[in-house]
Amino acid sequence: MTSQPETARSVRTVRTARTACAARAARTARAVRTALLCVLLGAPLLAGAAGCGGPSAADGDGRKDTTRSRRAAPQHNGTGTVDLARRITDYTDGITADGSYRIPTERERRAVADGVRALLDGDRTAAGRRLGGVGYVVRDLVDSSGGTRYAEIADATREGEVRRGWGRVYVDLRGPVRWQVQVPHPSADQRTEQLGIGLLRGTPGGVLVLAGAHRAADSGGGPDAADVAHRRDSVFAAVSAALADRRLPAVQVHGFADSSLPDHDVVVSPGSGEAGLPSARGLAAAYRAQGMRVCEVWERYCGRLEGRTNVEGEYAGEAGVPFVHVEHNRRIRDDDALVAKAVRALAEVAGRWGTGRG
Repeated sequence: MTSQPETARSVRTVRTARTACAARAARTARAVRTALLCVLLGAPLLAGAAGCGGPSAADGDGRKDTTRSRRAAPQHNGTGTVDLARRITDYTDGITADGSYRIPTERERRAVADGVRALLDGDRTAAGRRLGGVGYVVRDLVDSSGGTRYAEIADATREGEVRRGWGRVYVDLRGPVRWQVQVPHPSADQRTEQLGIGLLRGTPGGVLVLAGAHRAADSGGGPDAADVAHRRDSVFAAVSAALADRRLPAVQVHGFADSSLPDHDVVVSPGSGEAGLPSARGLAAAYRAQGMRVCEVWERYCGRLEGRTNVEGEYAGEAGVPFVHVEHNRRIRDDDALVAKAVRALAEVAGRWGTGRG
């Protein structure tokens, strides 16, 4: 006959065994579910999850790798890390002469410009609301080259970009913005976007204003409707004006055929105003220091490349804000090494603007 204490111990033993079995069963079930999930979604998507073959949360000595954890943590609430140059180049590669362009209404132009203003004021909510009303959006990006954060203001959909062709704006988020670089003729003035990208990446405090259509794109509004350097009724002009209103000096980059001015590589002009003349002189000297042949419009006639009728330059001139119009021949734009030299020259002036030295 079994004693009462022995019976109690037996009951506890059975309960413990049942509990252990239940725990093992639960673990097995979880393992099966994890394995199935890995098969369904693909192990690379679950790297780091138990049972999927990814690295564990611990380092080799069993301690948690906090450095790796910090690197893996999201740095912003945007679209993630990108190669900024590749992202912009992929976009401009799709801009062609047979593409589409729609002239924006005054309300649409104002909405995008107001969204840019709100973003620069630090009011992301207001920026999103104003931009969203016309199908635009703000995305946060981290450039894989250097880790710099940028805001991208662009159409919310690819279809919108292709059909409307209003362009994009990139804002350096390292600190207050101090200057702008404008690229009005991507694709038409081939590889001018590379000058804008290089300057934005290499010099803090910049805003890149990028047109979204070829200057000859069909709009139904006349042959020059998409030429944003000579039309005030564009998103490009509205954003550039909003930045000029904030006293941000601008450099606008263009390209010309080698045969148009065979004895020169670069044409530098202050546009229709005089506020940009000191900066234009400094930029011309910087180009010459890089071994380039410069035509200075205040010294001599430089053909039809002087930028005197540029609408962004006219607005800046009226506001008394420095504006510099720069043309680069094809030889410069086709050579990556020469593009880098041109960017170094541009960076000298933008760097002075960034430190308030004019």
